[in-house]
Amino acid sequence: MVVGAGLAGVRSVEALRARGFGGGITLIGEERHRPYDRPPLSKGVLLGETDSTVVDSDLDALEVDFRAGVSAKGLHPGVVETTEGELAYDGLVVATGARPIRLRGDGPQHVVRTIDDALRLRSLLSEGTRVAVIGAGWIGAEVATAARRAGCAVTVVEAAATPLAAALGRVGAYTAPWYAEAGVDLRLGTMVASVEHGGLTLADGSALEADVVVTGVGVRPATEWLAGSGIRLDNGVVTDEHLRTSLPDVVAVGDCAAWWSRRYGVRLRVEHWDTALGAPDVAVATLLGDAAVYDPVPYFWSEQFGHMVQYAGHHDGARPIRRGDPEAEGKPRWAVCWMTEDDRLAAVLSVNRPRDLVQGRRLIEGGQRLDVDRLTDPAIALRDCTVA
Repeated sequence: MVVGAGLAGVRSVEALRARGFGGGITLIGEERHRPYDRPPLSKGVLLGETDSTVVDSDLDALEVDFRAGVSAKGLHPGVVETTEGELAYDGLVVATGARPIRLRGDGPQHVVRTIDDALRLRSLLSEGTRVAVIGAGWIGAEVATAARRAGCAVTVVEAAATPLAAALGRVGAYTAPWYAEAGVDLRLGTMVASVEHGGLTLADGSALEADVVVTGVGVRPATEWLAGSGIRLDNGVVTDEHLRTSLPDVVAVGDCAAWWSRRYGVRLRVEHWDTALGAPDVAVATLLGDAAVYDPVPYFWSEQFGHMVQYAGHHDGARPIRRGDPEAEGKPRWAVCWMTEDDRLAAVLSVNRPRDLVQGRRLIEGGQRLDVDRLTDPAIALRDCTVA
């Protein structure tokens, strides 16, 4: 049984069949849509470039019992309680993803998590509409990009001192000028007290008028249905490096899984498409009794204000080193490399430099030491910065 019909869920079904599993598979998802990709929701869908992001997977050929509009309500050994009654399992994949955080207040606030969310929001983005976006993270920046392209008057309110502070720390400051260049009013260090009808009340008591409010302040793993099940929860479903949970015959994948990384020596919960794509094969191998370890270099990308932003790795505790000039005229091409104490690459951020991302990811995987002096020269390819 697979609980959760997003990308991680459907890839788990495919992995089961690819590994020769011939038994029955039940896939349940609380939405009434066929499985679809989420990254395009804040990109192509909001921009009006597409209306559908359905995953290219033939569920009929996979011989899966797909039950849309069915939610998991509880878990007991061998049984999942759902809105359609109890469903028995011999092996279980938990892939219930995450839910967006909403702020307090009686006013309407939009989020971008489902295809319905994105289509509803898109219908409101038109010339002159006043849009307030709470949060200058990945989603906030992409929503602001789409709203400006639609001709909206956009204000982005961010509690931190820089955009992308949670993801990139002080490096996020390099993206702040993009907002002004796009005609977006970016207000940093500004807290929201509540969402009201007609806009926001800020923490200092002032009001920000808006026709549309979009909240993009993060998500929480959708694990409330597992309360009391005995499964270990801590910022998601806790798993080992094999994606095995604390309950027998149960694995977890995707946004809800907090897995142990051998590479970084920490527990990670990564809310990105690449994780949903790659983790299911390891989880299914574990479920079927094979030896497999999930230890990727996490990867993410974002398209905002005409810039392609890509990130790979995990940079906690590493020192940032810049390649190129973020303030260069035109469309700047630059990158930031986070280095460990022994001069190995822990993470890389590339802006309009896709080659740095590709080569950097390989260097992280290989663990080679780098010449930091050469690294700072953007004219030298990253792969040529290794120490013999």
